[in-house]
Amino acid sequence: MTVAVVTDSSSCLPAPLAAERGISVVPLHVLVDGIDHREGVDEIPEHSAAGSPVTTAGASPGELTEVYAAALERSRGDGVVALHISRGLSSTWEAARQAADKVGPAVRVVDSGSAGMGLGFAVLAAAGSAAGGAVLDTVYHCAVAASTTSRCFIVVDRLDHLRRGGRIGTAAALLGTALAMKPVLHISGGSLVLREKTRTSSKALNKLVDAAVAAASDVGDDSGVALAVHHMLCAERADDVAAMLASRISGFTSIDVYPFGAVLGAHVGPGAVGVVVSPGRR
Repeated sequence: MTVAVVTDSSSCLPAPLAAERGISVVPLHVLVDGIDHREGVDEIPEHSAAGSPVTTAGASPGELTEVYAAALERSRGDGVVALHISRGLSSTWEAARQAADKVGPAVRVVDSGSAGMGLGFAVLAAAGSAAGGAVLDTVYHCAVAASTTSRCFIVVDRLDHLRRGGRIGTAAALLGTALAMKPVLHISGGSLVLREKTRTSSKALNKLVDAAVAAASDVGDDSGVALAVHHMLCAERADDVAAMLASRISGFTSIDVYPFGAVLGAHVGPGAVGVVVSPGRR
């Protein structure tokens, strides 16, 4: 058999794509009015996606243990590589470590240091390595290497959602609110940090595109770059960003638009747009 690859729903991988590549996806949780909903499994009330106050939770050790054990059985002992949302953004990684310890050494856990397709591209790279017949160590090292090469940027309309969820400092959130700033953020060191401040949404989106274009020249290789544009309830804005990227980046292998899932969407809020830049060989 082949090494099994596992991730969580923060990767934003479309279900058909995950199924096609044989990737197991563990759902994270969205709590609405005290009711727990599993992302990608349960129907989540629309008002939560629209930005009403909700809480989120990572996968539990028990849930991960069950999925890892099933994946290991499916691999017939060849092993499991599990890539998860950054430990700086979620408790899932620590739960994954506990689960891996319980299932055994054939399960390797990777902290992607990212989320969304920043995680998703690394998952696809690992799945491609596994599908090519690579052994456990090789798939694991591929996953680790792929996790370091993607660049992730995001523009949010307001920082309130991130502040409430503890994903960005209170001082930065207050600054954005008080001065009506439109911040450009990026993932650095596994955490979401302020990259640049702008005063209007149009300027923020232009800076977002500028950052992605610069990143494309850094991470691109002979096979070009793959691009993903995320959005939260603003598909038209995301399509505009994708068009700008396509006009300024030559040699891209793909550019796809993905909605943020309910978990990430609860933190970034409506109007958020993100861009992920990854080597094209993914």
